[in-house]
Amino acid sequence: MTIEIVEESADRLAEYGEVSISFLVQSTLRLQPLSNGLGGLILSEEEVDPPYLKDYDAYGEGPATWADKWDVSHWATIAAFDGRRRVGGSVLAWKTPGKWMLEDRDDLVVLQDMRIDPEYRRRGIGSRLFTRAVEWAQQKECHQMKVETQNINVPACRFYAAQGCELGVINRHAYSDFPEEVQLLWYLDIRQP
Repeated sequence: MTIEIVEESADRLAEYGEVSISFLVQSTLRLQPLSNGLGGLILSEEEVDPPYLKDYDAYGEGPATWADKWDVSHWATIAAFDGRRRVGGSVLAWKTPGKWMLEDRDDLVVLQDMRIDPEYRRRGIGSRLFTRAVEWAQQKECHQMKVETQNINVPACRFYAAQGCELGVINRHAYSDFPEEVQLLWYLDIRQP
């Protein structure tokens, strides 16, 4: 298997979104506040019974809609191809007014999305995409990358930690439609070459 990683402009978001982002939730990171949070927080992994399929795109806010919400002219799509087949990618958001995750900072990039075709997961493609994302951020002279995930996506949490990201924000009340889900924001400090 020879996977080619290429940078594309954000006008390819609809095609990018054709790769499935769905995953099987088999465990969750349960958040337990100690002394109402004053004693700290504990994240402990628990099995989910029965497991269920989560598909972020199913809620009508997938990649094909992003250009309608934000100015994506400073965004990048990094795609993974097996021959002519798109098998994954990542989307980077940068310098986008109104995108709260960017905090009005030009030195911050948000890893807006990363997805790998289910048939191609656990083959190192995600690590290659992440490395390319960091390189892109370095070229833009960004000093930090931010990534959002949830406590129900334990494999993604492990992945970002393995890439050197540090958990910086835990928001128990981020998703009113999904009160059992906890927002986790990961940060990576980017060294300039």
